[in-house]
Amino acid sequence: MAADRNALRKWGSVREFALGLPGAGEEFPWGETVAKVNGKVFVFLGVTDGSHPLGLTLKLTGEETHAHALTCPGAEPAGYGLGKAGWVWVPLEGKGAPAAELLRDWVEESYRAVAPRRLLGELDAR
Repeated sequence: MAADRNALRKWGSVREFALGLPGAGEEFPWGETVAKVNGKVFVFLGVTDGSHPLGLTLKLTGEETHAHALTCPGAEPAGYGLGKAGWVWVPLEGKGAPAAELLRDWVEESYRAVAPRRLLGELDAR
């Protein structure tokens, strides 16, 4: 079940954006790629080896953004109880999958939900 090229390009674009945010770093717990700030995950980027559908898990605390993300075909509240805290899994492939630009906006919202104030100030100063 190989990911399509467009989805992989989106994944790369979103990963690059996430890692460009102030204080962001990449880790690989459970064999999965995650972006963290201040020791906290702000986006689960999943795996690109084709073993699972390509998608992102983001913390979307804004009511409108959260609802919008859940309207994407295949999107669902994140598992392991994370959905109750506003985390949403969004697929990168298939008809109706969000564009990279929208995904980057959602990554920024997720980052803002967990990043410390001083880093948010740095981001806003850009």
